[in-house]
Amino acid sequence: MKEIRIEKVTLNIGTGTTPDKANKGIKLLQALSESKPVKTITQKRIPTLGIRPGLVVGCKVTLRGKKAEELLARLLRARGDILAISHFDNQGNFSFGIKEYLDIPDAKYDAEVGIIGLSVAITLERPGSRVKKRKLQARELPPRHKISMQEAIGFVKNKFGIKVEE
Repeated sequence: MKEIRIEKVTLNIGTGTTPDKANKGIKLLQALSESKPVKTITQKRIPTLGIRPGLVVGCKVTLRGKKAEELLARLLRARGDILAISHFDNQGNFSFGIKEYLDIPDAKYDAEVGIIGLSVAITLERPGSRVKKRKLQARELPPRHKISMQEAIGFVKNKFGIKVEE
């Protein structure tokens, strides 16, 4: 029950308020992940930024299982197999950005999309973590079952051969 595994990998592209960029981002995420992305829609109004409710400001796709592991390995190679310690949080999750999708191995340039960057967020879990998410009798996980930053770093080093720098 102490084995760490990847719960999900989320790819996100923030496009701002232009719908054309959102469509390009959706096309890119679909090509990278072979899954259907969803649009992220604003809920709040921020007049200084020109944001109103119902406006599309980005797109994202969530992958789980074997597909997520394979894509994560490709994305880490795009980073040069190096992560900074600041990419990890205290709950054992980590995230990083990719400036140009062309850095990803096997990614082909699409003239319609142009050059876009994306952010990647990885959520780690242990077996039994469903206890905190279930609808009936949800419970807090004990501290010994939570994933620390050091355990997450060790998992990434062992599983993917990544170097973590200070």
